[in-house]
Amino acid sequence: MFVPQVLDPKKARTIDEFIAELRLLKAWAGNPSITELTRRIHRDWQRAGRPRGEWPARSTVGNCFQMGRRRPNADLLLAVVQALVGSDEAIVSGWRQSLRAVLGEAEAAARVSAYNRLPAGPSAFIGRTGLVAEAEALLTRDAQMPTLTLEGMAGVGKTSFALHIAHRVLAGERTDIPVLFANLRGSAAQGPGADPAAVLETFLRLLGITGDRIPYDLDARTALYRQLLAGRSALIVLDDAADAEQVRPLLPRISGCRTLITSRRALDSLAEAARLPVPPLAPDDSVELVRAATGAERLVSDLPAVQQIADLLGHLPLALSAIGRHMRDHPAWALGDYYREPLITLALEGGVRTALAASDARLSQGARRLLRLLALHPSTEVEIAGAAALLGEPSATAERHLAALAAEHLIERTAPRRFRIHPLTHAYAEERLCIDEPATHIRQALTRLSEHSHRWGADMRLETRTIRGLRLPIPRQHAAADGERNSPLPQPHTGRVLAA
Repeated sequence: MFVPQVLDPKKARTIDEFIAELRLLKAWAGNPSITELTRRIHRDWQRAGRPRGEWPARSTVGNCFQMGRRRPNADLLLAVVQALVGSDEAIVSGWRQSLRAVLGEAEAAARVSAYNRLPAGPSAFIGRTGLVAEAEALLTRDAQMPTLTLEGMAGVGKTSFALHIAHRVLAGERTDIPVLFANLRGSAAQGPGADPAAVLETFLRLLGITGDRIPYDLDARTALYRQLLAGRSALIVLDDAADAEQVRPLLPRISGCRTLITSRRALDSLAEAARLPVPPLAPDDSVELVRAATGAERLVSDLPAVQQIADLLGHLPLALSAIGRHMRDHPAWALGDYYREPLITLALEGGVRTALAASDARLSQGARRLLRLLALHPSTEVEIAGAAALLGEPSATAERHLAALAAEHLIERTAPRRFRIHPLTHAYAEERLCIDEPATHIRQALTRLSEHSHRWGADMRLETRTIRGLRLPIPRQHAAADGERNSPLPQPHTGRVLAA
């Protein structure tokens, strides 16, 4: 039997998308009535020797075409497919594989990490005194339903910061207020984010509701959740939110309840929440974090070297902690051994690559390509026109992709038409560039960027550089800056920079 390619169940990523494809299949098959489909299923199951008690009712078959089903009967869905396409096993097999994939995603989304207590915060929280005060003021302000979103790039320490704030707020409260915490897995590298309906089911159980009293419908669960929190001054922590749609059903919206949200994505559509960007650490705090992670006093002898390490890592807490642990576990390494290349590689290997890759995976194809091409730009700051030259696309397209990168906090907007890329994001982009872009496209992007620079009279020169084994003429504004970036760190005993 020939089925048009437009009917492709492999496109489905959710149960609702699978049902939408099933509806199209029904229309293609001549739109048989539910009564006729039920008759065909009864016939097929009778031939297969299934007892009459298992045969579905007409209403049950009709429910197979309803959206919003969270626990569908996979056996019956496949019976509907077979009733529509006949005995063509190849077609039925394709639908079976798609359904298994969809149900696997649904099952993963239903797995929830939620508790009626806060996880332990960082044992030694370092720095950010001003930001802590600002967050506490926003979360305990006079507003009836204070909601605060902490946003920032991967590895900047949003969860540690949120838990530190939550524990401080809780310390000043009476001990019997409800506390709810959920990991929403919005930036999980593998699998979907947590289903808000599943989170609410766990929250309701933690609030004392038995399973038989938990509504099936998402809106009904949200209503019961808010009813239970009324007048109880609860503290809700929603960690690693994917987007505003995932968060909205979980907001108490009850007077006196406070909600703390963390997300890598800018949740600007969540109008009821105050937004607080979490930047990388201040330089002095970065040095202190490296010293704390190292657990050794040997760093005191050459603080300038530690400061340079922190600068090269962009003061990102995840990277600083990874390098600190490496120093602790490798006492034979002198500070001068942490050249730029091994330093950046160690940071990427220490978790930064995985964290950035998860943010990268959420991007559109165009935004991902621009991220990689930004590794070719002569400085860490780029204007829209320069990005358009790299892409070979109109400025409006480049601006849209830059905005998408900024929304994921992979770059930072510094002015209306200017953006800055973090050193480790730049390193990740350079690492991916020659893997994901063919050499001819890279050289074409460099040619366009060079022509753009000449048109605008920029003081640039081309310098041959090897990126992942590919020798490229990279434009540089200042040769000295590039030399400094590739130089090793100072030797501990001299404090002087070694020759590159």
